[in-house]
Amino acid sequence: MNRRLSIWLYLCCLSACHAASIPAVADLASPDAIAQVTLDQVQRTGTVEHAADGVAQQRYAFQSATHPQIVLTPAHGAWDWSKQSELHLRLQNAMAWAVTLTVDIDDAAGQHLQATVGVPAGPAQTLVIPLHATSPRGEGMQVGPPMPFDDHGRPTLLATSVQGALDLHKISAIRLGVPAPQAVQTLLFGRLDTAPGDATLHDAYAGVVDRYGQFARGRWPEKIDSDAALRTAGKAPVTGAPASGLDAYGGRPDVHGLNRTGWFHTQKAAGRWRLVTPDGHAFFSLGVNAVITDGGRSYVEGREFMFRDLPPARGEWAAFYGSSDNRNKDQGASQGIGYNHGRWFDFYAANLYRIDDRNWLDAWRTRTLDRLQAWGFNTIGNWSDDALGRAHRLPYTRSINIDGNYANVSSGYDYWGRMPDPFDPRFVQATERAVVKANADVRDDPYLLGYFADNELAWAGSGPQGRWGLAIGTLAGDAKSLAKQAFIAMLRKKYVAPETLSAAWGIALGSWDALNVTGFVAPPPNEAHPAIAADYSAWLRRYADTYFRTVAEAIRRHDPHHLFLGGRFAVNTPEAVAACAQYCDVVSFNVYTDLPQHGFDTAAMHALDRPVLIGEFHFGSDDRGPFGKGVVSVWNEQQRGEAYAKFVTAAAADPDIVGAHWFQYTDQPVTGRLLDGENSHIGLVGITDIPFGGFVEAVRAANQRVDDVGSH
Repeated sequence: MNRRLSIWLYLCCLSACHAASIPAVADLASPDAIAQVTLDQVQRTGTVEHAADGVAQQRYAFQSATHPQIVLTPAHGAWDWSKQSELHLRLQNAMAWAVTLTVDIDDAAGQHLQATVGVPAGPAQTLVIPLHATSPRGEGMQVGPPMPFDDHGRPTLLATSVQGALDLHKISAIRLGVPAPQAVQTLLFGRLDTAPGDATLHDAYAGVVDRYGQFARGRWPEKIDSDAALRTAGKAPVTGAPASGLDAYGGRPDVHGLNRTGWFHTQKAAGRWRLVTPDGHAFFSLGVNAVITDGGRSYVEGREFMFRDLPPARGEWAAFYGSSDNRNKDQGASQGIGYNHGRWFDFYAANLYRIDDRNWLDAWRTRTLDRLQAWGFNTIGNWSDDALGRAHRLPYTRSINIDGNYANVSSGYDYWGRMPDPFDPRFVQATERAVVKANADVRDDPYLLGYFADNELAWAGSGPQGRWGLAIGTLAGDAKSLAKQAFIAMLRKKYVAPETLSAAWGIALGSWDALNVTGFVAPPPNEAHPAIAADYSAWLRRYADTYFRTVAEAIRRHDPHHLFLGGRFAVNTPEAVAACAQYCDVVSFNVYTDLPQHGFDTAAMHALDRPVLIGEFHFGSDDRGPFGKGVVSVWNEQQRGEAYAKFVTAAAADPDIVGAHWFQYTDQPVTGRLLDGENSHIGLVGITDIPFGGFVEAVRAANQRVDDVGSH
């Protein structure tokens, strides 16, 4: 190497080392030195402090205002982060509680990247913001791992959800804010840097699941750390005993005046609706959904780095691997979910095998029925193992899953897919097939409580005009849509001339053909034109009548004995609920609220005079492994039990409610279930089949008290 080249390389190295020693963005511990810093309703102490590790920081007090913020801009031009992937910010929360911090990054073109994080109280840490949109959904799960985490000895708070987009060549500003604090919130900030690569994002998810399917980094009382411990805990005797003094189906003989028909039925007596057992006794249905062994499946293909010690996909473990594809463009629940196809592993079933070897399935069924009865449950709810019902130890329900190549309609919600078009003859045929399949082996079984049809259909859309979503969606449909043709025919019969409809709706409509085009934009109801809401309401009722009548008639043809338990409403309209009440024996609602009465219109149901069954409810927390806290969250395991007791007690005291079913038996997988990536702690038992002791004891006590309420 010649002397000139050596000198040039030395100078380049010196320059690079010097550049590396200078913060890439700014330093809020000494803000005057680098970037321009503007304080908006934020006060700086002016005194540099040093954290326990010696790093310089400075206090910033966010005042009580709408949105106090710190704005950092380049001293000259714009920042070029085109070779960077992460923004790192040294920070510490000076408060005794978590503080919400928003980070907004702007580019010169007006685009934004935004993240919101909860900064916990405690020692200093590094906040990492990926410089691109990301979310736990992209990693295959609904909720990401808890933060902060130990990233190679460094406390790191990763923003797992980032929204927006940026031109990284021209970054114009960084905004650090606390949204609308009610009192002064103080945070300490230090240096801001950028870094290439997504190492932090990868490390946050790496090795989060141990060989048993548990969150590897967490600790809780029921966590398993060895096969021996798993077998011991799994085979532990069931505590508690089934309720005594009941009939064979769990009914209460001490409630008098009820009819004996040989089948479950409903009856109203002394102003109270009741389910009645085949022997003629009062029955308040306390059920559990998804009592199955295959709920522990989670995709592993493409994200093997998230799992520690996965068993080999051969030999005895091959039975617990499988492959599937859950990509569904019409289903909102699946949108944005990564790792949603390919090879999966069933952690729950594998743990059952570890507990009971080759006899694991029979052993699980016996143990599970023992537990449910000891914990005060009397019904096996939807989506459960059929063999549990066939054991004739507890009554059970069946689901009629209508599926086929029939037309559909969008209501604008479409979380589980578009609405079936009940005017399509192919829907009628599909319903017939589904009913025949559902009742093939249970038509004459007195232990069958009844049938649900479908689940959480999109009867309404989203937003303030959501009630009318199905009507607006019908008119927006394809010109060949049978539902659309039926709606237009109804309008033509009422208005006769298109000009009459045009005046009533306040729209320009030159001919009836103008309605019959794909993508017709129907007007939202408004006060100036009340006929719009009236016509939409009439259509919604006709649509729901057609759906529920079709299903009810098919059930009655093939099984005249058992109850039609409704369609498990999640979203609904008054028209859909009224139609359900007309054609079903029971109206079922999936209620995710603190009390059942907060999940549906109780006054309307009372006026309709039909019994109500809560098809789903739960309370979740994040202190037992899975990252999610369910639809209705509480702080910890103890509060789960308290919330359960409050809910079922309120249900049993309501004269219109005849049962409540918990969702679900087992915790969801840490990395997300196959269907849609849900990964919440909402189970009675964990992924290891170990019961959550404190919670199930609270459940058992609450269920026993419900029996006492039900006798009145």
